[in-house]
Amino acid sequence: MKTIGYLIFAGFYYFFRLFCKIKPKKVFAVMTHDASPCGNVGVMVDYLKKREEGYTFQYIKKSDRKMVKAPHEWKAKVSFFIEKPYHLATSEFVMLDNIFLPMAYIKFSKKVKVIQLWHGTGTIKRFGQDVNTGKLKKLEKRANSSITHLIVNSEETKKEYAKAFGVEENKVFIYGLPRTDLFFNREKIEESKNKFYKRYPKLKGKKLVLYAPTFRDQEKDHPKLVLDTAKLSEGMPNDYVYLLRLHPFVAQALDKDGLIKTGGDENTISMSSYEDINALLLVSDYLITDYSSVIFEYCLMERPIIFYAYDLEHFWDQGRGFYRPYEEYVPGPVVKDTQEILELLKNDEFDQEEIKAFVKNNYRYLDGKSAERLYLHIFK
Repeated sequence: MKTIGYLIFAGFYYFFRLFCKIKPKKVFAVMTHDASPCGNVGVMVDYLKKREEGYTFQYIKKSDRKMVKAPHEWKAKVSFFIEKPYHLATSEFVMLDNIFLPMAYIKFSKKVKVIQLWHGTGTIKRFGQDVNTGKLKKLEKRANSSITHLIVNSEETKKEYAKAFGVEENKVFIYGLPRTDLFFNREKIEESKNKFYKRYPKLKGKKLVLYAPTFRDQEKDHPKLVLDTAKLSEGMPNDYVYLLRLHPFVAQALDKDGLIKTGGDENTISMSSYEDINALLLVSDYLITDYSSVIFEYCLMERPIIFYAYDLEHFWDQGRGFYRPYEEYVPGPVVKDTQEILELLKNDEFDQEEIKAFVKNNYRYLDGKSAERLYLHIFK
């Protein structure tokens, strides 16, 4: 059924490509993973709007795909299968933060630049062509063949992404990712933090510990909070507050009026619906995560990261696996239970040099000018 949808989309694309001209400075933005202004595509859209007049923008977002699936949403279906292909066929630039599978049946004009920015800044887990199988792997490979520019942060990431996307290394460019520019801009940092504290004034002056774990497939049917927030609250001073950034499936099952049912204490607050993940990183004094790419942004502030990999062996065997030995690669202590986290927070002793080395290995540029480089090398 999905394949039929891809073919309908591609059919209308070719119809419009045949009869309509490509419009200079028209940008088609695929934001099916992160439709927020702080994602890679969102930041680049904002930069282009401010940098030069004349750019126009059209979008496909996750909400569009959801509306199409609804039985009686005929306007959404017309928009998705007719209007969107028209805009794609007449765009000079295509920016993506995800794989867009209808592209498996589309061949772009040589005049069009297809820029894959992805939604992560780096990766610990294997993904794409390195893990997918069967028809999905073939479709992704064909969709990715249209990419003219795959943007990464470092030489190390370049090799991994070329393999994961199934593209030649000469299509991978180390310009840096736009979403990281914020972390080098004092004015925007303060603006983001002030917005957060205006919404949560009681958190100002508190020690904020952000828990942002990777989503596991089994959690869709059996959501749970493995971190024992009640134990952390009991063992640490009252000024420590635990912010939970969970996957929507897990958050919906555990949230109630902004508090997590499981923990039951006022020092645990759900931030799963907070729209700006970067703001949460900026205000947090500590990050607790596992296999998430969020560490590639957080490390820029050189603050402590605790890796709560309670299911490391299972994730390695049954999950996607990793590109490198996990415990040797990550820039922080690896723990298996909440008690170990509690001890680390109490002692507050972390290896800053380890984090600095991680930043050096994963970033060619530390200047906050990634969006500018993309503009000068691709759009200009």
